[in-house]
Amino acid sequence: MHNALSTPSRRFRTWLDMHLVDHGCVRAIYNNFYPLGGDMYRCSQPSPRQIRKYRDRYGIRSIINLRGVHDYGSYFYEEEACTQLGIRLISVKLYSRTPPSVAEIHRMRDIFAGLEYPALIHCKSGADRAGLGAVLYRVLHLGHPVSDAISELSWKYGHSKRAKTGILDFFFATYLAYNATRPIAFIDWVDTVYDEQALKVSFRDEGFSSLIVDKVLHRE
Repeated sequence: MHNALSTPSRRFRTWLDMHLVDHGCVRAIYNNFYPLGGDMYRCSQPSPRQIRKYRDRYGIRSIINLRGVHDYGSYFYEEEACTQLGIRLISVKLYSRTPPSVAEIHRMRDIFAGLEYPALIHCKSGADRAGLGAVLYRVLHLGHPVSDAISELSWKYGHSKRAKTGILDFFFATYLAYNATRPIAFIDWVDTVYDEQALKVSFRDEGFSSLIVDKVLHRE
């Protein structure tokens, strides 16, 4: 057992952190849960109760945690729940305000290929990093066109194209613009054309929307 859950008092403090500091009380009401096809689902950070429910209802056997290993109470309880339920937990950190690196994209493709399905992919709110992961899953694993898969980055899930998180949309739009005149598979574009630093420099967010997402909603 992790040290954060080793005594009743530590468990209680970690539980408070999960529900109050990490906004688990909100996610207990609405978990932003949606199917992606191919026995993959997306959502916000699940609680132990929700993990058990998804295991029982959908047969979840693997969970991809896009927040990485972190020190929020949510992570410790998720790790414990997965161990108890026999679910494989894979923690890999993606980012919502910078475009994915070539290495991150290849790592996600390898993870999707090696998963035991049904599976669940999540970040904190289920909006931005879960959206990025969902697009990559549909493109790299299911073979969907990027033009269709980018619907995973939408206000439907709480994602804003007009904030700093819009750099994720800009990343895929940059590929689509290139592909429109010089047709190329997405992964080939990533490996031979994509310039992460140049894309960062050319992206401009709208300040007010970023303020809402960063300071009001407290997105990671």
